[in-house]
Formats: sequence, C-alpha cells, structure tokens
Amino acid sequence: MSDGSDLVLCEIEEGVATLTLNRPEELNAFSEPDMIEAFLARIDEIRENPEVRAVILTGAGRAFSAGGNVKHMRDKTDMFAGTPAEIREAYRHGILRVPPAFYHLDVPTIAAVNGPAFGAALDLVCMCDIRIGSPEATFGAPFVKIGIAPGDGAAWFLPRIIGQANAAEMLLTGESVNAEKAVETGLIGRIVPSEDLLTEAKSVAAKIAANAPVAVKLTKKLMREGQFTRLEPHLEMCAAYQAIAHHTRDHDEAIRAFFDKRPGQFEGR
Repeated sequence: MSDGSDLVLCEIEEGVATLTLNRPEELNAFSEPDMIEAFLARIDEIRENPEVRAVILTGAGRAFSAGGNVKHMRDKTDMFAGTPAEIREAYRHGILRVPPAFYHLDVPTIAAVNGPAFGAALDLVCMCDIRIGSPEATFGAPFVKIGIAPGDGAAWFLPRIIGQANAAEMLLTGESVNAEKAVETGLIGRIVPSEDLLTEAKSVAAKIAANAPVAVKLTKKLMREGQFTRLEPHLEMCAAYQAIAHHTRDHDEAIRAFFDKRPGQFEGR
C-alpha cells in the first residue's frame, strides 16, 4: 500500500517547495482520506523545514483539482458515509483540518492554477497568498448544484477575496467562472500561458525566498491579521513585530547589503 507520498509530490529547490496534487486520473479529487492525509503530511514537512521560504501549489494533468469526489457522494462512501453525526465527524476530522493547517502556514504560498479548481480545490486556491492561473483555469463552487452547502470554507474565503456580491453570485448560482472573470474579480492576479505557468510561479517564489525569511513571515502574519483587527490593535502588532525584526541578524545583513549594493545573504534569524 502506498504511504501517500505519491499523492502529493513535494520538490524543494533553493528554498521553494512545489507541491503537486498527483491523482490526475481522478482530476486530483480532494476528499479521499488518503489524499487529505498526504497533503497534511506535506504541510507538516514544510512547517518543520527551516529551509523552505515559499510554497507553490499546483495539480498534475489537466486539472488543478476537481474538489470532492462526486462518485463517493453518490455511493455514500468514504467521508460521505454514515449518519448525519458520522458525516459531521468525518468532515471535522478529515478535510476541515486542511484550512487551519494550510491557511496559517507561516511561509508565503502561491497557487499555480493549471486547470479546473472546484469545490474544496477552490478553497485551497483561496488559502494561498498569491494566485495565478493559466488560460485553461476555471473556478467554481458548485455546492448548491449537487444539493449541499459550502462545506470546506468557501463561504468564509470567497467574500474576503472577491467581495460579498461576487461571492454570493458564485455560491448561490453554483456557476463557474473562467480565468478572465477570475482576474476581473481578484480571485487570481493574472493569467500566464500554460507552458510558462510553473516557471512564473517559481520566479515569484524565488523573489520571495530571496528576502529575509523572518521579515517575510511577519509581513504575511500582519496581512492576515489585518483583515480582522481594528487599526489601533494592528498598529500595536506592527510595533511589536518591528521590534522583533530590528533585532534579527537578517536585518543587520539587509542593511549591510543595502549599502554594499549587493543581494543579502539571509539565515532566517
């Protein structure tokens, strides 16, 4: 039996971890327990690896991910089996462990959306800090079309990214949007030719990885918390984080590099 490592591939190069959902024959469906456990294991590996400074998430084959496996919903197997109470627990102890783990990863994350991203996969895209897509990328939250409510965080993520009106239209109609519409609403930042998508994602990740890691992590944290806090508490957090940053070795190195007109050599401390 596979240990799951082949379901989510992980390549680490020069501080950038590239995660690839790797079940192309199932359009990288993201509801089976083995896929979820494999993804969470990769996130744990990244969290424990101080060398990783940025993460790219993409899919193998023609899809980013089709989200939940509708065949399993039809057959009422895996996480869709059992009584209402059992299904609730399957969600809570299964796929709902993903958003806190991935969304709160302290290093920046980049979604390289190479094809359809539906349901739970759309949530994965929304959890990323930077989102780019190929012309073939499509995005959908078709929960109502199969008679269920958004079950993986879409009703929380989407309004924060594309606004309440755009999110309501996607969630209540269940209709998908193409890459052009995704750019228009801010769901993705830009469209990149398919053959250049991963190269562009790695280029962005490399620019992030070249910066002082502690400063990058603090910046991501400020951006995330800034969505929910009032201005005054946010500024207090800014002051505390600046105090921390000013006493890092990387800050001293960044200042030296600035005056030497050279790239900084950062240690992450």
